[in-house]
Amino acid sequence: MRAFKQQAGLVAPLDRPNVDTDIIIPKQYLKSIKRTGFGINLFDQLRYVDEGWPGKPLEERELNSEFVLNQERYEGASVLLARVNFGCGSSREHAPWALDDYGFRVVIAPSFADIFYNNCFKNGLLPVVLPEGIVDRLFDEVAANPGYKIEVDLEAEQVILPNDESFAFEIDAFRKECLIKGLDDIGLTLESEPIIRAYEANRRQQSPWLFDVISPEKIS
Repeated sequence: MRAFKQQAGLVAPLDRPNVDTDIIIPKQYLKSIKRTGFGINLFDQLRYVDEGWPGKPLEERELNSEFVLNQERYEGASVLLARVNFGCGSSREHAPWALDDYGFRVVIAPSFADIFYNNCFKNGLLPVVLPEGIVDRLFDEVAANPGYKIEVDLEAEQVILPNDESFAFEIDAFRKECLIKGLDDIGLTLESEPIIRAYEANRRQQSPWLFDVISPEKIS
């Protein structure tokens, strides 16, 4: 998992509440578990006019020119500004995969669905909760200022605006440490690899019969 400390980037606004995970990445794209390749289908139902399916050539698809990510001013955005209850619906981990694969490192919203929020931390994506009034203001500033960029500092727990004004946010200390170190559940477990190996070696000495390998010949 990629580590996260700070991110300075262009902000793209998704001005609609209750964006569920099927909107983020539709169900027909969930067959793969490679964690990559989902970015082209992020917000598929909003991004394209026609219906998509895995393997459909992009050159055959018609873009929705009204959708924010299809507008040139938001090309290359790495911070997504969203509304309340972002990531609701099913628990699919493909949702943060798709956001990350597209290029987003941060999602800012007044609130997130719990499972989506937890999945973000396990996949190197930072969900930032700010008061709704501040989020409203950010939407206004993004709309009024093409090329609007902000900095998000996880270590300081601050969102920093172009005029150097900042807003604090809170992150659980354990999740913060894992993101800064780039540790998902597997990485966290592997940090204890010497202890695990020592336990296994000791267990093998104490109970060697547990580690006997039964050959196919003996079974037959």
